Amino acid sequence: MSADGLEGREGRGGPNRPDEPDEPNRRDELDRPHGPDRPDEPNQPDGPDRPDGPNQPDGPNQPDEPNQPDGPDRPDGPNRPDEPNRPDGPDGPDRPDEPDELDRPDGPDGLDGLDGLDGLDGPDGLDAHLVVQRGDFRLDVALTAAPGDVVALLGPNGAGKTTALRALAGLTPLTGGHLRLDGVALERTAPESRPVGVVFQDYLLFPHLTALDNIAFGPRCQGAGKAAARARAAEWLERMGLAEYAGTKPRRLSGGQAQRVALARALATRPRLLLLDEPLAALDARTRLDVRAQLRRHLAEFEAVAVLVTHDPLDAMVLADRLVVVEDGRVVQEGTPRDIARHPRTDYIAHLVGLNLYRGRAEGHVVRLDAERTDALITTTEDLTGPVFVAFPPSAVTLHRDRPTGSSARNLWRCEVAGLEVHGDQIRADLTGELPLTADLTTVAAAELGLHTGTPVWATVKAAQTHAYPA
Repeated sequence: MSADGLEGREGRGGPNRPDEPDEPNRRDELDRPHGPDRPDEPNQPDGPDRPDGPNQPDGPNQPDEPNQPDGPDRPDGPNRPDEPNRPDGPDGPDRPDEPDELDRPDGPDGLDGLDGLDGLDGPDGLDAHLVVQRGDFRLDVALTAAPGDVVALLGPNGAGKTTALRALAGLTPLTGGHLRLDGVALERTAPESRPVGVVFQDYLLFPHLTALDNIAFGPRCQGAGKAAARARAAEWLERMGLAEYAGTKPRRLSGGQAQRVALARALATRPRLLLLDEPLAALDARTRLDVRAQLRRHLAEFEAVAVLVTHDPLDAMVLADRLVVVEDGRVVQEGTPRDIARHPRTDYIAHLVGLNLYRGRAEGHVVRLDAERTDALITTTEDLTGPVFVAFPPSAVTLHRDRPTGSSARNLWRCEVAGLEVHGDQIRADLTGELPLTADLTTVAAAELGLHTGTPVWATVKAAQTHAYPA
């Protein structure tokens, strides 16, 4: 579609386009002169210099009948656009005489319906095994989700999150595996033919179109008329709280407003799969807080599957029902936000959720850490045997300049300050020594201890503040 795609699609119909619109200066095809085999031309008298040829059925004395239907000797060519007895085909996007979109069936829920494509067999939802080989990198990720689920792909840079999103959208071909949506295989379906909506990280709104026409673009591409597409777009602007910005172009929208227009554009096509690539990354901290809450509300109302990619754990925890953590192209952990936060299984996840994490072997209440930390022991309240993870928050760590005496804490390690940084309203200390860990303390406590890089300290943690679980 051209840059003026929403305004300039009228009058482009080729010879095979069904049901061309009636235009004021256009005569009916039956009254227009044809090539040399057209029997009679209504304004040319039959004279002696125009003998009847073998293909001219009407004699010289037969009056012209411009409105007479075609007889058996005048077969209709395959490219005749207007045939009086031919039933109407599918309406083109700009037919002025077509019924308004609001009068056409919109699916089970009308303009508010997001649930669906008719005639699909098989289980509803997403069933995907995404295998993509790109040079030395291999993505091998399985994803399943039921309608109404919001799944967040979480992982470090280069983990394969965006590759997975592009594979779902059809922008990156699969090397192997499968992709089924509502029971329909999509591996060989072109991106534009998939029932998928995408909100890109930079939104990618058309700069020359208003907010209304940006949203109407999707329905127009699906065959809706101009008035109907704009009516649907206006409905979505109203739902997004942006009705007064219908005539505003993207450059005059704030970041939060542009994000909501991009979301409305994706939802206006009634997708069965909604993909969001870092949907809040382009927003400042203050705007992100407000937009995150609004996005959560819209995702909660969405009846199909939503998959979002993010590196921000807070976005993932707030927006998603289920997290899938990807590292080096594979899934390392998945579960509810609560489960992931309480039972991290990699250092990356532990760092995201703000926990100190260790792996070792439990013998009752004592965990001996793995090889590189053989001298370190952690006492826990859980009674376990075998491989385990042990986690505790930085806030559980208490620092002392001298070895404490009479402390109730059962875990004690000699450490050294490797670095200090402001973390919210506290100071976070990065420690090395018998047990590498992080500790949070107030600014006052850090000043009283005289902490700086290289300061020796003792770190204590109560057993009740640790959490051990099977590896």
